[in-house]
Formats: sequence, C-alpha cells, structure tokens
Amino acid sequence: MADSLRDQLLKSGLVQKLKSEAKPQRPAAPAQKSKAPPQAQRQGQRQGQPLPQRSHAPAKPKTAHEMDLASAYSRRAQAERQERESAQREAERVAREKRERKQKLTTLLEGKALNSESADMPRHFPHGNKIRRIYCTKEQLAALNCGELAVVQLAGRYLLVASEIAVQAQAIQPETLVLLCDPSAPAEDDVPADLMW
Repeated sequence: MADSLRDQLLKSGLVQKLKSEAKPQRPAAPAQKSKAPPQAQRQGQRQGQPLPQRSHAPAKPKTAHEMDLASAYSRRAQAERQERESAQREAERVAREKRERKQKLTTLLEGKALNSESADMPRHFPHGNKIRRIYCTKEQLAALNCGELAVVQLAGRYLLVASEIAVQAQAIQPETLVLLCDPSAPAEDDVPADLMW
C-alpha cells in the first residue's frame, strides 16, 4: 500500500484519460478581429453592414519619382549637415586665431606701458564713436602729440606706449591702435592737438 491512489491511477492509465476528458474545450475564435473602435463596431452591427477589414498585403513598391524625392531629401540633409559642420569649423578657427592674437598682444605689451599714476593731464581722442581720454604727464603729452608715443587698447584699458610698439601691435591686430599722431599730416580742423579741454 505504498502507492497512493494517484500513483495507482497513473500506472493504470486512467489519469491520462481523465485529463484528456477534463480539458475544457475552447470556444471557436472569430475569423478575424476587427480593429475598429467599439462605437464603430456597434454602428456597423446596427446598420447591418460589415466592418471594413485591413488587408495585410505587402506594400507596393516605390515609384521612380518617390525614390528620386527620397534621394533628394537625403542629399539636402547631407548638404545642410556639411554646411553646419563647415560653419562650426570656421567659427572655431576664428576663435583660435583671436586667442592667439590676444596672447601675442599681451606678450608684446607686457611691461611696456608708460601710464603714470602721477599723470594729471588728460588727452582726449575719439574711439568707438565716443570721446575717450588718457591721463599723461606734461612730457608724455608733448611726446604723444608729436608722434613719439601712441595709445593702444588691450583688454578694455588704454595704454600709453612707444610708437614703435604701437605699430607692432597694429600689425598683430589693427583695431588695437587707437591713437598715433602724425605731426607732418595736415590738420583736419583748426583745433590744435595739444589743446586742453
């Protein structure tokens, strides 16, 4: 009596018979499921019309015109991408050159500024559509007006330097030179360069 009732039934083969008989029968599935919303299904059933069925036919091949259009879009996207990359490389090149010029100017002008803390005489000059000024001593003002000294701009500051240094700075970056008087040039107006105002 070591075998349980279940084991005995399995050995005799009755359990398999019972299992196959006990399997529930599946209800018959509809031929195709409709993907229409329930409201549309109800309307179709009310009116007695069959609902439209989606066909699962393979997509028709693209025409030559559609392929040409797709390749044109692809070429245009590639050209736009190349233009963006080119513009980005150009901007990086310009920024790198600007940094290099600024570094050269800083190196050139380092320790060469002649601005004096005891300077009390203003020298006015036009720059950037405004009248600016730099303070110098009486001797520096005379040298500035006769072209021996010049004014350059570096990092937002106006520096008084020798004219040779100013010309070198101008060669590196033209907009750096702010004021360099030429004593042999004819006066633009009747106002003398050394006028105090």
